[in-house]
Amino acid sequence: MPESYGNFAQVYDTFMDDTDYEAWTDRVIRMRDRYGLPAEQTGAGTVEEVAFTAETDPAQGTLDPAAQERQLICDIGCGTGRVTEILASRGYDVMGIDLSPDMLAIAQERSRSAGRDTLYLCQDMRELDLYGDCGTFISVGDSLNYLLSEEDLLKTFQRVALFLLQGGVFIFDSKTPHLFRDVIGDQTIAEDREDCAFIWDNTYDDETGINEYDLALYIQEEQDLFRKYEEVHYQRGYEPAQLRRIAEAAGLTWLEAVDCDTDGPVTEETVRYLAVVRK
Repeated sequence: MPESYGNFAQVYDTFMDDTDYEAWTDRVIRMRDRYGLPAEQTGAGTVEEVAFTAETDPAQGTLDPAAQERQLICDIGCGTGRVTEILASRGYDVMGIDLSPDMLAIAQERSRSAGRDTLYLCQDMRELDLYGDCGTFISVGDSLNYLLSEEDLLKTFQRVALFLLQGGVFIFDSKTPHLFRDVIGDQTIAEDREDCAFIWDNTYDDETGINEYDLALYIQEEQDLFRKYEEVHYQRGYEPAQLRRIAEAAGLTWLEAVDCDTDGPVTEETVRYLAVVRK
């Protein structure tokens, strides 16, 4: 798992500008709405019955600490905070966690520019350590695919389970082996923008299931000067059955997985799916 998105962080949002983050956020919230929030610890009602009640402290007019934890969404592998800040703009109580300080700096500036003060923490998801619990975890944008071993995945799911309230859900996406092996494997992708460009060489190892991205970036520093940067990224695709087994080993219950393109069942042609598990 790379320690940071170094120079790529500078131009990440530029090259991802065709990504419909609003639609991604809608998809995550629909799944959260479908399965609800953790039930109150007082035993008043089921998960579904308390999912959207306004739990306030009459004296303060604000959510009490326990209710705040139930409502909180923790976005792990949040990157530059695109989904995190969309959630915040819609009134959700949200925090973001990422391993890259460069990506988090952009996320924090996005939050400040919008007049918000979203909490961002620089942490490795395998060593997640929060100040309290929360009702929902999310991880979208293939962050889990940077975990190259089932051992690292298990560590992540165990940390999520530790801080997830009973009845809470973890919603995450994953690229499939089919994408790396049959769609982009051993291909070169290039893109040229006005002030930056990249060349992205993919090399897929069928034995390990790991895809190596050799990334060459050209970023404009002055009118006629572009500086070249190089980074190497590694990702591994996972089938739903693999992640289900790992999630269940961490004490979580598998609920559903859907194709991100069709919102239907995952098939052999699925390149990315969205899944949800519950504690």
